[in-house]
Amino acid sequence: MPDSDRTHHELSDDDLLAECRIDVFRAGGKGGQHQNTTNSGVRLVHRPTGTRVESRTERSQHANRRRALARLREKLARDAHEDPERVATKVPKREKRKRLENKRRRSERKRLRKPPETDD
Repeated sequence: MPDSDRTHHELSDDDLLAECRIDVFRAGGKGGQHQNTTNSGVRLVHRPTGTRVESRTERSQHANRRRALARLREKLARDAHEDPERVATKVPKREKRKRLENKRRRSERKRLRKPPETDD
C-alpha cells in the first residue's frame, strides 16, 4: 500500500515523526534544576497539516516525545473525523395536530384569564 493511502493512525512512529518538524526546548516551570538545565520539552509540527502539539510534563525528552506523538495521533484523528450528513425528517401529522391543540388550549386559558370587557 502506498504511503499516501495510509491514514495517520496506521503509520509507524518513525514514519509519522518523519512527517514532522521536531523542536526541543527548555521546559521551564516547576521542576527545579533538572528542568531548567536540559532541553526536555518537545514540540511536534506535522508538516502536511500544520498541526502542532507539545509536551513538557516529563523530565525526559524521550518520554515527552512519546507523549507528544500520542497527542499528535489523537489530534490528527479528531481533525480527520467527519460527522455523517444529517438526514432531515418531517414532523408527523399527529404531532402537528397535538401541538396545535395545545396552542388552542393555552390560548383559551389566557383568554379566560383576562378581565371581562365592559359595555360602555
